[in-house]
Amino acid sequence: MGAAVNALPGGEIVSAMDRGLLDAAEFNNASSDRVLGFADVSKVCMLQSYHQNAEQFEITFNKTKLRCAARQDEGDHRQCGRGGLAGHAVEGDRPLLARTTSSCRPRTTSSSTRRRMRSCKKQLEVYDEVAKKKAADNPLFKEIVESQLAFAKRATQWEQDTVVSRKMAFDHYWGRTR
Repeated sequence: MGAAVNALPGGEIVSAMDRGLLDAAEFNNASSDRVLGFADVSKVCMLQSYHQNAEQFEITFNKTKLRCAARQDEGDHRQCGRGGLAGHAVEGDRPLLARTTSSCRPRTTSSSTRRRMRSCKKQLEVYDEVAKKKAADNPLFKEIVESQLAFAKRATQWEQDTVVSRKMAFDHYWGRTR
């Protein structure tokens, strides 16, 4: 797609951007990238893409250590996890980014730009090419991808059939979106 990809440990990304070795970067999501310092070395944070159009939030505990904790502590761990995840889901990336003291601001690629650039469609096409090659070499990979696609087809069809777009309500209360 025209980009040279460099895989770096998370702790090295910000310094590489600051030194001009990277033009752009992503580690996880906009809010955690801000916490890592991306907003200190970047002017723009782009939102929306197919490469990560959804996230699954989880907190993982060592089961042996958790069992050793008193029952009250275990409840505290569970509640802490729920609170943190719910807070992020409710608040989202944009308000967290807006609170930063840096000059980095969130931007959403406009739908007209996405259509012109076909960037999201191109991401899907490139993924399909790579997945096809990997599946030819690795039967387990092929099995997993086919299972994921079958699930996604069921889940997204349900969503298309039952979930109303929030865009009209958003536009009604807060004005037109980009």
